[in-house]
Amino acid sequence: MKILLVEDEPKTGDYIKQGLAEAGFVVDLARDGVDGLHLGETGDHDLAILDVMLPRLDGWQLLAGLRRSGREMPVLFLTARDQIEDRVKGLELGADDYLVKPFAFAELLARVRTLLRRGGRGKESEQMLVADLELDLMRRRVTRGGQRIDLTAKEFALLELLLRRRGEVLPRSLIASQIWDMNFDSDTNVIEVAMRRLRAKMDDGFEPKLIRTIRGMGYVLEDDTK
Repeated sequence: MKILLVEDEPKTGDYIKQGLAEAGFVVDLARDGVDGLHLGETGDHDLAILDVMLPRLDGWQLLAGLRRSGREMPVLFLTARDQIEDRVKGLELGADDYLVKPFAFAELLARVRTLLRRGGRGKESEQMLVADLELDLMRRRVTRGGQRIDLTAKEFALLELLLRRRGEVLPRSLIASQIWDMNFDSDTNVIEVAMRRLRAKMDDGFEPKLIRTIRGMGYVLEDDTK
């Protein structure tokens, strides 16, 4: 699942992004409200985590802009403010939850998962299917042919990305930025190693083979028997 995080404090933003990535989420991080609004309007996010006190556009203005543009993903506010009036204002603007800093990351993660279970895109988005492969977003579980397959957090995020964009050839540069948050380095084989391990788990012993390498272009997941 993909999360929009808008936090101007560098250490806090990097800490939250790393923690969510390790939990298997893909995270877009913006450092101010204007960039956050642009990402929110142009991206495809399942949930937004917004700080209130942001440069250029505060969290309330950002939320209002997202709602005006038709974005209905659940929104969790993170803020140092602990005034009842602030919480009420955020909720009235359409926020779904409010977490006051400082907080334990375990609590943030629990609230994120609760919001994702509760709303956003509905039940149909919880299950991703292709052929006999099923990915359960809420339970973080993958099965193929009814057989449970254990994946690491990175492998789960990689498979989710491939499923969300099934039939589309994904270049290594896109995979690197989405899953590893890094610029593509032609000297590293981290993507090839990860894809080889994922393919071994998902395709070895199963038919049809779903993950293919397109030489010189990237990777694609599709059921080419249809």
